[in-house]
Amino acid sequence: MSADFWAGYVSGAVGILIGNPLDLIKVRLQAQDAIPAQTATSYLRQFESRSALLAGTAAPVLGYGALNALLFVSYNRSEAAINGALNTSSNLWTTWVAGAIGGLATWVVSTPTELIKCRAQLSSPPASSWSIAKQVFKAEGIRGLYFGGVVTALRDSIGYGFYFWSYELSSKWVESNRQSSSPWSQDAAKVLLCGGLAGVVTWASVFPLDVIKTRVQTQTYDVTRTPLLGSSLPAKKRLGAMDIAKGAYNEGGMRVFFRGLTVCSIRAFFVNAVQWAVYEWVMLELGQGRQRKLEPI
Repeated sequence: MSADFWAGYVSGAVGILIGNPLDLIKVRLQAQDAIPAQTATSYLRQFESRSALLAGTAAPVLGYGALNALLFVSYNRSEAAINGALNTSSNLWTTWVAGAIGGLATWVVSTPTELIKCRAQLSSPPASSWSIAKQVFKAEGIRGLYFGGVVTALRDSIGYGFYFWSYELSSKWVESNRQSSSPWSQDAAKVLLCGGLAGVVTWASVFPLDVIKTRVQTQTYDVTRTPLLGSSLPAKKRLGAMDIAKGAYNEGGMRVFFRGLTVCSIRAFFVNAVQWAVYEWVMLELGQGRQRKLEPI
């Protein structure tokens, strides 16, 4: 397989391991439907064991590694195809479009991964990602694993467009303000800073969609038995993204759509700083250093 596949896979898995505790807090804040809501500080008290810190980790470590690999491969190939079709070199507009295409391509992995992860993080008593996956598949089949797929695809497409766009934009700014320090220290600082900023910009651009996605996917699928027919029927109809959005707005106004953003931004900076550093390092080790110039916007 290609260098960007393995670089993406390894960096994605590392990012999940680093950021899972804060991601768990973010999901629990987003999923609340009662007021007054708990704060992030109150959730921190729940992490008294290693098992609590790793809740819902298995699915995203496997799934997000594959997702990140698919993302970078799709992004790199899409950007090359777009630049070839337009007969131009990379610029920030083609970077955004290629990132959006890459994000959309991850839908096949991100939807079931996110659904299993969110339900595992909210389960009480705690349940493993594998048991959640088996439960969903038994009740609803493959279709159940892709519940909430439309809003997930929209979130990923827009978010990853801004992900690569902001990374390249900040990289360009850092390059134009280079000092006389050693190239190695400059490159390391650039990747960490630009990767962290890209993560924050990405989540800020799609956080309301992520709140809606979390609430859509964490709806339970209850069934009731009809004694005479002996068949199982849904106890109540689950709501779609638009109904969830309306209900959330009625619950607490626009503030609901940004609940957990502070925690998410802190997590996003550190996780994506490390992810980009790992990605660039693996690419370099595999002889595929990422050296390229951007045209002006």
